[in-house]
Amino acid sequence: MGTGKLSVNEIKIKNRQMIYQHIRSHGPVSKQDIVVALQLSLPTVTQNLEYLKEQGLIDDSQRIKNTGGRNATAYTYIKSFKKAIGVYISAHHMNVVALDLSGSVLGRMRKRVRFDLEDDGYLRDMGEEVKKIKKETGIKDEDLLGVGISVPGLVSKDGSYVTYGLTLGFTGKTRDEIAKYIPYKSRLFHDSYAAGHIVAWHNNKVRNAFYISLSNSIGGAIIMGNEICGGDDCKSGELGHMTVIPEGGERCYCGKYGCLDTVCKTEKLDGYTGGNLEEFFRRLKEGDDIAVKLWDEYLDNLSLAIHNMRIIFDVDIILGGYLGMYLGDYMDDLRERVDAKNPFGDKAEDYLYVSEYEGEECSAGAAIFFVEEFMDGI
Repeated sequence: MGTGKLSVNEIKIKNRQMIYQHIRSHGPVSKQDIVVALQLSLPTVTQNLEYLKEQGLIDDSQRIKNTGGRNATAYTYIKSFKKAIGVYISAHHMNVVALDLSGSVLGRMRKRVRFDLEDDGYLRDMGEEVKKIKKETGIKDEDLLGVGISVPGLVSKDGSYVTYGLTLGFTGKTRDEIAKYIPYKSRLFHDSYAAGHIVAWHNNKVRNAFYISLSNSIGGAIIMGNEICGGDDCKSGELGHMTVIPEGGERCYCGKYGCLDTVCKTEKLDGYTGGNLEEFFRRLKEGDDIAVKLWDEYLDNLSLAIHNMRIIFDVDIILGGYLGMYLGDYMDDLRERVDAKNPFGDKAEDYLYVSEYEGEECSAGAAIFFVEEFMDGI
Protein backbone atom coordinates (compact mmCIF):
# COMPACT_ATOMS: atom_id res chain seq x y z
CA MET A 1 0.00 0.00 0.00
CA GLY A 2 1.41 3.41 -1.05
CA THR A 3 2.45 5.99 1.52
CA GLY A 4 1.23 8.90 -0.58
CA LYS A 5 4.61 10.62 -0.30
CA LEU A 6 5.99 12.53 -3.27
CA SER A 7 9.17 11.33 -4.92
CA VAL A 8 12.24 13.57 -5.01
CA ASN A 9 11.58 14.34 -8.67
CA GLU A 10 7.92 15.18 -8.00
CA ILE A 11 8.96 17.57 -5.24
CA LYS A 12 11.40 19.29 -7.62
CA ILE A 13 8.68 19.74 -10.24
CA LYS A 14 6.20 21.02 -7.65
CA ASN A 15 8.71 23.56 -6.31
CA ARG A 16 9.50 24.73 -9.85
CA GLN A 17 5.82 25.21 -10.63
CA MET A 18 5.22 27.04 -7.35
CA ILE A 19 8.09 29.43 -8.05
CA TYR A 20 6.98 30.09 -11.63
CA GLN A 21 3.36 30.67 -10.59
CA HIS A 22 4.45 32.99 -7.79
CA ILE A 23 6.47 35.07 -10.25
CA ARG A 24 3.54 35.09 -12.65
CA SER A 25 1.08 36.21 -9.98
CA HIS A 26 3.25 38.61 -7.98
CA GLY A 27 6.09 39.70 -10.24
CA PRO A 28 8.35 41.52 -10.35
CA VAL A 29 9.69 39.80 -7.24
CA SER A 30 13.12 39.31 -5.72
CA LYS A 31 14.73 36.00 -4.86
CA GLN A 32 14.27 36.76 -1.17
CA ASP A 33 10.57 37.52 -1.75
CA ILE A 34 10.15 34.04 -3.17
CA VAL A 35 12.05 32.38 -0.31
CA VAL A 36 9.85 34.08 2.29
CA ALA A 37 6.54 33.67 0.44
CA LEU A 38 6.97 29.99 -0.42
CA GLN A 39 9.04 28.94 2.60
CA LEU A 40 11.68 27.32 0.40
CA SER A 41 15.43 27.27 0.95
CA LEU A 42 17.63 29.78 -0.85
CA PRO A 43 19.53 27.07 -2.77
CA THR A 44 16.24 25.53 -3.97
CA VAL A 45 14.94 28.88 -5.17
CA THR A 46 18.26 29.79 -6.81
CA GLN A 47 18.49 26.47 -8.66
CA ASN A 48 14.94 26.72 -9.98
CA LEU A 49 15.33 30.35 -11.04
CA GLU A 50 18.40 29.38 -13.04
CA TYR A 51 16.46 26.55 -14.70
CA LEU A 52 13.47 28.78 -15.56
CA LYS A 53 15.78 31.43 -17.00
CA GLU A 54 17.66 28.86 -19.10
CA GLN A 55 14.35 27.66 -20.52
CA GLY A 56 13.45 31.23 -21.50
CA LEU A 57 10.46 31.36 -19.15
CA ILE A 58 11.53 34.24 -16.90
CA ASP A 59 13.46 37.49 -17.16
CA ASP A 60 15.92 38.95 -14.63
CA SER A 61 16.93 42.16 -16.40
CA GLN A 62 15.03 44.47 -14.02
CA ARG A 63 15.97 45.65 -10.56
CA ILE A 64 13.90 46.29 -7.44
CA LYS A 65 14.87 49.58 -5.82
CA ASN A 66 15.84 49.41 -2.16
CA THR A 67 16.06 52.33 0.25
CA GLY A 68 19.45 51.05 1.34
CA GLY A 69 22.07 48.70 -0.08
CA ARG A 70 22.16 47.14 -3.53
CA ASN A 71 19.04 46.90 -5.66
CA ALA A 72 17.80 43.32 -5.84
CA THR A 73 17.29 41.41 -9.08
CA ALA A 74 13.62 41.46 -10.10
CA TYR A 75 12.17 38.31 -11.65
CA THR A 76 9.25 38.47 -14.08
CA TYR A 77 7.72 35.85 -16.34
CA ILE A 78 7.90 36.26 -20.12
CA LYS A 79 4.30 36.52 -21.34
CA SER A 80 5.22 36.10 -24.98
CA PHE A 81 7.13 32.85 -24.51
CA LYS A 82 4.19 30.80 -25.82
CA LYS A 83 0.81 31.61 -27.35
CA ALA A 84 -2.52 29.93 -28.04
CA ILE A 85 -5.40 30.50 -30.43
CA GLY A 86 -9.10 30.19 -29.71
CA VAL A 87 -11.98 29.87 -32.18
CA TYR A 88 -15.69 30.31 -31.47
CA ILE A 89 -18.21 29.21 -34.10
CA SER A 90 -21.88 30.11 -33.71
CA ALA A 91 -24.96 30.39 -35.89
CA HIS A 92 -23.96 33.59 -37.66
CA HIS A 93 -20.40 34.39 -36.62
CA MET A 94 -16.87 33.10 -36.37
CA ASN A 95 -14.51 34.55 -33.74
CA VAL A 96 -10.76 33.94 -33.58
CA VAL A 97 -8.36 35.31 -30.96
CA ALA A 98 -4.69 34.84 -30.11
CA LEU A 99 -3.56 34.97 -26.47
CA ASP A 100 -0.22 35.13 -24.68
CA LEU A 101 0.58 33.40 -21.38
CA SER A 102 -1.10 36.18 -19.41
CA GLY A 103 -4.39 35.64 -21.20
CA SER A 104 -4.09 39.01 -22.93
CA VAL A 105 -5.58 39.22 -26.43
CA LEU A 106 -2.82 39.74 -29.00
CA GLY A 107 -5.10 39.75 -32.00
CA ARG A 108 -8.75 39.21 -32.82
CA MET A 109 -10.99 38.57 -35.76
CA ARG A 110 -14.77 38.45 -36.00
CA LYS A 111 -16.76 37.87 -39.15
CA ARG A 112 -20.34 37.16 -40.09
CA VAL A 113 -20.63 33.74 -41.65
CA ARG A 114 -23.39 31.16 -41.57
CA PHE A 115 -22.60 28.04 -39.52
CA ASP A 116 -22.41 25.01 -41.81
CA LEU A 117 -20.10 22.14 -40.91
CA GLU A 118 -21.24 20.27 -44.03
CA ASP A 119 -19.77 23.00 -46.22
CA ASP A 120 -16.12 22.33 -46.99
CA GLY A 121 -15.72 26.00 -47.79
CA TYR A 122 -16.79 26.94 -44.25
CA LEU A 123 -14.25 24.56 -42.72
CA ARG A 124 -11.54 25.82 -45.06
CA ASP A 125 -12.41 29.40 -44.12
CA MET A 126 -11.99 28.54 -40.43
CA GLY A 127 -8.55 27.13 -41.09
CA GLU A 128 -7.54 30.18 -43.12
CA GLU A 129 -8.63 32.57 -40.37
CA VAL A 130 -6.56 30.65 -37.82
CA LYS A 131 -3.50 30.83 -40.09
CA LYS A 132 -4.16 34.51 -40.74
CA ILE A 133 -4.29 35.54 -37.08
CA LYS A 134 -1.26 33.37 -36.37
CA LYS A 135 0.66 35.26 -39.04
CA GLU A 136 -0.61 38.70 -38.01
CA THR A 137 0.43 38.18 -34.39
CA GLY A 138 3.81 36.74 -35.34
CA ILE A 139 3.32 33.33 -33.75
CA LYS A 140 5.93 30.79 -34.79
CA ASP A 141 4.97 27.14 -35.16
CA GLU A 142 7.15 26.14 -32.20
CA ASP A 143 5.53 28.80 -29.99
CA LEU A 144 1.90 27.84 -30.69
CA LEU A 145 0.51 25.69 -27.88
CA GLY A 146 -2.68 24.75 -29.67
CA VAL A 147 -6.02 25.85 -31.08
CA GLY A 148 -9.14 25.55 -28.94
CA ILE A 149 -12.48 25.44 -30.75
CA SER A 150 -15.51 26.56 -28.78
CA VAL A 151 -18.89 25.29 -30.00
CA PRO A 152 -22.52 25.87 -28.92
CA GLY A 153 -23.01 22.35 -27.62
CA LEU A 154 -21.82 19.79 -25.10
CA VAL A 155 -18.59 17.95 -25.89
CA SER A 156 -16.90 14.81 -24.65
CA LYS A 157 -14.55 15.09 -21.69
CA ASP A 158 -11.53 14.62 -23.93
CA GLY A 159 -12.74 17.31 -26.32
CA SER A 160 -12.81 14.99 -29.31
CA TYR A 161 -16.49 15.07 -30.34
CA VAL A 162 -19.84 16.80 -29.79
CA THR A 163 -22.17 14.85 -27.51
CA TYR A 164 -25.13 17.26 -27.72
CA GLY A 165 -25.35 19.74 -30.57
CA LEU A 166 -29.06 20.17 -31.16
CA THR A 167 -28.62 23.95 -31.13
CA LEU A 168 -27.33 23.84 -34.70
CA GLY A 169 -27.81 20.16 -35.52
CA PHE A 170 -24.23 18.93 -35.25
CA THR A 171 -24.39 16.20 -32.61
CA GLY A 172 -21.67 13.62 -33.19
CA LYS A 173 -19.34 15.89 -35.14
CA THR A 174 -15.71 15.19 -34.29
CA ARG A 175 -12.74 17.45 -33.70
CA ASP A 176 -11.05 15.98 -36.76
CA GLU A 177 -14.02 16.89 -38.93
CA ILE A 178 -14.40 20.42 -37.56
CA ALA A 179 -10.66 21.18 -37.49
CA LYS A 180 -10.10 19.61 -40.91
CA TYR A 181 -8.07 22.58 -42.16
CA ILE A 182 -6.41 23.56 -38.87
CA PRO A 183 -2.94 21.94 -39.03
CA TYR A 184 -2.18 22.36 -35.33
CA LYS A 185 -2.98 20.61 -32.07
CA SER A 186 -6.67 21.25 -31.36
CA ARG A 187 -9.52 20.43 -29.02
CA LEU A 188 -13.27 21.12 -28.79
CA PHE A 189 -14.90 22.95 -25.86
CA HIS A 190 -18.45 23.68 -24.77
CA ASP A 191 -18.80 27.43 -25.33
CA SER A 192 -20.30 28.27 -21.91
CA TYR A 193 -17.72 26.17 -20.09
CA ALA A 194 -14.89 27.86 -21.97
CA ALA A 195 -16.32 31.31 -21.34
CA GLY A 196 -16.85 30.73 -17.62
CA HIS A 197 -13.38 29.29 -17.33
CA ILE A 198 -11.60 32.33 -18.81
CA VAL A 199 -13.63 34.65 -16.58
CA ALA A 200 -12.50 32.76 -13.47
CA TRP A 201 -8.93 32.34 -14.73
CA HIS A 202 -8.42 35.97 -15.66
CA ASN A 203 -9.84 37.54 -12.52
CA ASN A 204 -8.48 36.25 -9.21
CA LYS A 205 -11.27 38.12 -7.41
CA VAL A 206 -13.86 35.81 -8.96
CA ARG A 207 -14.09 33.08 -6.36
CA ASN A 208 -17.77 32.20 -6.63
CA ALA A 209 -19.94 33.37 -9.50
CA PHE A 210 -22.46 32.40 -12.15
CA TYR A 211 -21.52 33.29 -15.71
CA ILE A 212 -24.32 33.81 -18.25
CA SER A 213 -23.49 33.66 -21.95
CA LEU A 214 -25.86 35.73 -24.10
CA SER A 215 -25.39 34.85 -27.75
CA ASN A 216 -27.27 32.92 -30.42
CA SER A 217 -28.03 30.46 -27.64
CA ILE A 218 -28.07 30.87 -23.86
CA GLY A 219 -25.66 29.06 -21.59
CA GLY A 220 -24.03 29.39 -18.22
CA ALA A 221 -21.22 28.20 -16.01
CA ILE A 222 -21.02 27.78 -12.24
CA ILE A 223 -17.75 29.03 -10.73
CA MET A 224 -16.99 27.80 -7.22
CA GLY A 225 -13.66 28.36 -5.50
CA ASN A 226 -12.29 29.87 -8.73
CA GLU A 227 -13.00 26.57 -10.53
CA ILE A 228 -15.75 25.53 -12.94
CA CYS A 229 -18.29 23.19 -11.38
CA GLY A 230 -19.14 20.96 -14.33
CA GLY A 231 -21.55 18.56 -12.64
CA ASP A 232 -21.56 14.78 -12.91
CA ASP A 233 -21.93 14.80 -16.70
CA CYS A 234 -20.63 18.28 -17.59
CA LYS A 235 -24.18 19.63 -17.97
CA SER A 236 -24.26 22.11 -15.10
CA GLY A 237 -25.10 25.75 -15.76
CA GLU A 238 -27.44 25.04 -18.67
CA LEU A 239 -29.88 27.76 -17.66
CA GLY A 240 -30.89 28.18 -21.30
CA HIS A 241 -33.23 25.25 -20.72
CA MET A 242 -34.72 26.60 -17.53
CA THR A 243 -38.48 26.91 -18.06
CA VAL A 244 -39.56 30.55 -17.75
CA ILE A 245 -42.87 30.42 -19.65
CA PRO A 246 -44.61 27.20 -18.55
CA GLU A 247 -47.82 28.00 -20.47
CA GLY A 248 -47.85 29.11 -24.10
CA GLY A 249 -44.09 29.45 -24.52
CA GLU A 250 -42.26 29.02 -27.80
CA ARG A 251 -40.73 25.71 -28.72
CA CYS A 252 -37.02 25.48 -27.98
CA TYR A 253 -34.52 23.65 -30.18
CA CYS A 254 -34.38 21.02 -27.41
CA GLY A 255 -38.01 20.14 -28.15
CA LYS A 256 -39.46 21.57 -24.94
CA TYR A 257 -41.50 24.76 -24.60
CA GLY A 258 -40.89 28.03 -22.78
CA CYS A 259 -37.12 27.67 -22.20
CA LEU A 260 -35.11 30.77 -21.37
CA ASP A 261 -33.26 30.27 -24.67
CA THR A 262 -36.46 31.07 -26.57
CA VAL A 263 -36.74 34.54 -25.05
CA CYS A 264 -33.12 35.56 -24.41
CA LYS A 265 -31.16 34.36 -27.43
CA THR A 266 -29.84 37.30 -29.41
CA GLU A 267 -32.06 36.30 -32.33
CA LYS A 268 -34.95 37.84 -30.38
CA LEU A 269 -33.21 41.15 -31.04
CA ASP A 270 -31.22 40.87 -34.25
CA GLY A 271 -34.00 38.91 -35.93
CA TYR A 272 -35.43 42.40 -36.50
CA THR A 273 -32.27 43.55 -38.28
CA GLY A 274 -31.42 40.53 -40.40
CA GLY A 275 -29.07 38.96 -37.86
CA ASN A 276 -27.06 42.18 -37.36
CA LEU A 277 -26.83 42.88 -33.61
CA GLU A 278 -24.86 46.09 -34.12
CA GLU A 279 -27.62 47.43 -36.35
CA PHE A 280 -30.25 46.54 -33.75
CA PHE A 281 -28.51 48.62 -31.09
CA ARG A 282 -28.04 51.48 -33.52
CA ARG A 283 -31.80 51.56 -34.07
CA LEU A 284 -32.41 51.18 -30.34
CA LYS A 285 -30.32 54.29 -29.61
CA GLU A 286 -32.24 56.17 -32.28
CA GLY A 287 -35.50 55.33 -30.47
CA ASP A 288 -36.92 52.94 -33.06
CA ASP A 289 -40.30 51.84 -31.61
CA ILE A 290 -39.94 48.16 -32.50
CA ALA A 291 -36.36 47.97 -31.20
CA VAL A 292 -37.37 49.67 -27.95
CA LYS A 293 -40.25 47.22 -27.43
CA LEU A 294 -38.08 44.18 -28.17
CA TRP A 295 -35.37 45.43 -25.81
CA ASP A 296 -37.86 46.09 -23.01
CA GLU A 297 -39.20 42.53 -23.26
CA TYR A 298 -35.68 41.15 -23.46
CA LEU A 299 -34.51 42.94 -20.31
CA ASP A 300 -37.56 41.73 -18.40
CA ASN A 301 -36.83 38.13 -19.29
CA LEU A 302 -33.10 38.49 -18.66
CA SER A 303 -33.68 40.11 -15.28
CA LEU A 304 -35.82 37.12 -14.27
CA ALA A 305 -33.01 34.69 -15.15
CA ILE A 306 -30.46 36.79 -13.25
CA HIS A 307 -32.77 36.97 -10.24
CA ASN A 308 -33.26 33.20 -10.21
CA MET A 309 -29.52 32.50 -10.39
CA ARG A 310 -28.82 35.00 -7.63
CA ILE A 311 -31.50 33.50 -5.37
CA ILE A 312 -30.24 29.95 -5.94
CA PHE A 313 -26.49 30.53 -5.71
CA ASP A 314 -26.08 33.85 -3.83
CA VAL A 315 -22.97 34.71 -5.88
CA ASP A 316 -21.84 37.36 -8.36
CA ILE A 317 -23.51 37.23 -11.77
CA ILE A 318 -21.28 37.90 -14.78
CA LEU A 319 -22.79 38.60 -18.20
CA GLY A 320 -20.98 37.87 -21.45
CA GLY A 321 -21.41 36.51 -24.93
CA TYR A 322 -22.02 38.61 -28.04
CA LEU A 323 -24.53 40.77 -26.18
CA GLY A 324 -21.90 41.60 -23.55
CA MET A 325 -20.20 44.19 -25.75
CA TYR A 326 -23.44 46.20 -26.01
CA LEU A 327 -24.72 46.00 -22.43
CA GLY A 328 -22.66 48.80 -20.87
CA ASP A 329 -25.14 51.62 -21.54
CA TYR A 330 -28.07 49.58 -20.25
CA MET A 331 -26.73 48.07 -17.02
CA ASP A 332 -28.43 50.61 -14.75
CA ASP A 333 -31.82 49.74 -16.26
CA LEU A 334 -31.13 46.00 -16.00
CA ARG A 335 -29.98 46.29 -12.38
CA GLU A 336 -33.14 48.19 -11.44
CA ARG A 337 -35.29 45.41 -12.90
CA VAL A 338 -33.31 42.77 -11.02
CA ASP A 339 -33.54 44.76 -7.76
CA ALA A 340 -37.32 44.99 -8.11
CA LYS A 341 -37.53 41.18 -7.98
CA ASN A 342 -35.16 40.63 -5.05
CA PRO A 343 -36.92 40.13 -1.66
CA PHE A 344 -33.71 40.43 0.39
CA GLY A 345 -32.66 43.95 -0.50
CA ASP A 346 -29.46 42.92 -2.33
CA LYS A 347 -28.33 45.62 -4.73
CA ALA A 348 -27.46 44.36 -8.20
CA GLU A 349 -24.80 47.04 -8.55
CA ASP A 350 -22.80 45.04 -5.99
CA TYR A 351 -22.93 41.68 -7.78
CA LEU A 352 -24.04 42.09 -11.41
CA TYR A 353 -21.49 43.10 -14.04
CA VAL A 354 -20.25 42.46 -17.57
CA SER A 355 -17.22 40.31 -18.41
CA GLU A 356 -13.97 42.14 -19.21
CA TYR A 357 -13.53 40.10 -22.39
CA GLU A 358 -16.43 41.92 -24.10
CA GLY A 359 -17.93 39.10 -26.12
CA GLU A 360 -14.74 37.12 -26.69
CA GLU A 361 -15.00 34.82 -23.67
CA CYS A 362 -15.85 31.73 -25.70
CA SER A 363 -12.89 31.98 -28.06
CA ALA A 364 -10.46 33.17 -25.37
CA GLY A 365 -11.63 30.43 -23.00
CA ALA A 366 -10.92 27.77 -25.62
CA ALA A 367 -7.38 29.10 -26.00
CA ILE A 368 -6.61 29.42 -22.30
CA PHE A 369 -6.84 25.64 -21.83
CA PHE A 370 -3.56 25.24 -23.70
CA VAL A 371 -1.94 27.96 -21.59
CA GLU A 372 -2.95 26.12 -18.42
CA GLU A 373 -1.77 22.81 -19.82
CA PHE A 374 1.59 24.36 -20.61
CA MET A 375 1.97 25.88 -17.15
CA ASP A 376 1.06 22.58 -15.48
CA GLY A 377 3.86 20.92 -17.42
CA ILE A 378 6.63 23.31 -16.42
